[in-house]
Amino acid sequence: MKTIFGKWILIVVLLAAGCAPNPEPALNNSGEVEVLPTVSDANLTGTPGNLIAEPEGKEETRMSLQITSPAFENMAGIPEIYTCKGEDISPPLIWNGLPEGTASLVMIMDDPDAPVGTWNHWIVFNLPPETNGLEEDIQLLPDGSLVGQNSWRRNDYGGPCPPGGARHRYFFKLYALDTLLDLREGVKKAQLEAAMQGHILDQAELIGIYKP
Repeated sequence: MKTIFGKWILIVVLLAAGCAPNPEPALNNSGEVEVLPTVSDANLTGTPGNLIAEPEGKEETRMSLQITSPAFENMAGIPEIYTCKGEDISPPLIWNGLPEGTASLVMIMDDPDAPVGTWNHWIVFNLPPETNGLEEDIQLLPDGSLVGQNSWRRNDYGGPCPPGGARHRYFFKLYALDTLLDLREGVKKAQLEAAMQGHILDQAELIGIYKP
């Protein structure tokens, strides 16, 4: 009698403390136990009742700066029309992937294979970030853009013109800067590169090949 009375007291105490048995697991249509997915608090976003699980380690990606030309591919031959053997006009260039905070662009074309040292063919700076390239045989640069002095001591484009029929590489180098450069038209490349130091956000290059 004491044993039965003690069991009833224990049951009453457990119910009062909220220690009721666990509910039975839910069954799916096949009669199998349905396992509900769990999501850790570390990868939840949203408001209560509308939580969205996102992959852990997710990071925002940004396209890096790129420069290309519809006239030739990287490490491929530059058509003769853009050289001193042809019409000596500037090739078309396209760029994208400017980093946030870009205030101006610099484009330098040079030839490191020249026998007298690197030969500068074309220098353009303070290009506005709204531009996405330069058209073929460009005559009027975007507002605010300035041209530096090339190795022919001219403020314009000079196409590939390697001596002796040698094979040379021509680098089209694009720089995204966080500032406008306080320089005058006709500046030399060394002065330009010195002014760029500490202001380069990103850079890219396109290499063309020419052999007469």
